[in-house]
Amino acid sequence: MTLRMRSRKAITLLISFILLDCSALFAAEDQLNEMLQEQTKARQEEKARELKRQEQLDNLKREQDLNQQQRQLDQIKQQKSEPTQPQQPEAAQTQRQLDQLKNEQQLQQLQTDQRLERIERERDPIRQRQQIDDLQRQQRIDSLQDQIRRNQTQQNLDRLRQQPNIR
Repeated sequence: MTLRMRSRKAITLLISFILLDCSALFAAEDQLNEMLQEQTKARQEEKARELKRQEQLDNLKREQDLNQQQRQLDQIKQQKSEPTQPQQPEAAQTQRQLDQLKNEQQLQQLQTDQRLERIERERDPIRQRQQIDDLQRQQRIDSLQDQIRRNQTQQNLDRLRQQPNIR
């Protein structure tokens, strides 16, 4: 074998090693990217589950508040009127407000559940993250609006409670 042939074999062998190293490097990079995507997906899924748990807790709190207000209203109605006497207009209005709050809460819960299902089906992690952030902002807004309405209803209940007993 001549020196020239040995050099070619050495160069060929060296190129083969370099190509093997590059392909191993690319395979490792692909594997790393896949792992990062899986971690991102797992974090997004956990965030969606946490969002759902928080929504359930918020709904439970709202429901408890509304039930408490309903009990207060029932108590006021019982104290303020006799069985044959028609219901006071203020009490009827407050009852309508409570019923409307309950209906809005149920509707809001269904809409949130639908949005969460759409978010969970989203394949693009960046878009999914944006949708989760948007839903969290909307939930904070809805929660504040609910609190305002519950406070207004509570004020109406307090006003009813303070009215003299008319018989």
